[in-house]
Amino acid sequence: MKSPQKEKKKISESMALSKLAALCSRSEQCSHYCREKLAQWEIPTDATERIIGHLIQEKYINDQRYALFFVKDKYFLNHWGKKKIELHLIRKKISKEHIEMALTEIPDENYSTQLEELLTSKLKKTKAKNLFDLKGKLFRFAAGRGFENDIIFKAIEKIIDGNRTELLSQMDAEPDDY
Repeated sequence: MKSPQKEKKKISESMALSKLAALCSRSEQCSHYCREKLAQWEIPTDATERIIGHLIQEKYINDQRYALFFVKDKYFLNHWGKKKIELHLIRKKISKEHIEMALTEIPDENYSTQLEELLTSKLKKTKAKNLFDLKGKLFRFAAGRGFENDIIFKAIEKIIDGNRTELLSQMDAEPDDY
C-alpha cells in the first residue's frame, strides 16, 4: 500500500521573496542558490527573475561579496587550496571575474606555509613503506585539498628534507609498520 503523498503548499511570489530575504539576512547566499530555492518552490521564471532582481537591488544578494566570504571561509577555516575553492565557486555559477578577485584575498606568502603545516601534520599520521609511497600519500592528500601541483611538490620536498633521517630510520627500523 502506498502512503498518501503530502500535497505541496503553493508559495506565492511575495511569500517566496520574504522567505529568501530572511534566508539571505541570516547567511550570505549566491544568486544561483536562490534560483534553485525558487525552482524547488515552483515559482515561475518571470517571478524568479523579479525576486532575484529585487534581492540584488536591496543588497540581500551580492555574488562578489559571496565569493569573498566563501574564499575566506574555505581557506582560513577549512584549509582548502585555490583549485578546490575555484571549482566550488564555478559550481555555484559565480562569474570568473568574481572568483579571480576573491582568490586574490589569499595571501601568497601564507599559502605555501599553510600547505607545509597541513603536510607536516599529515606526515605524523601517515604510514608508508618507503619515501616514494609517503610522497604519493602526501601528494594525494594535498591535491584533494585543492592545492596546485608545483606548490605541493615543493612543500613535500621541503618537509621530507627536513625530516629525512628520522623518516628513513623509522622505515628501516620497522619496515612492516610502514
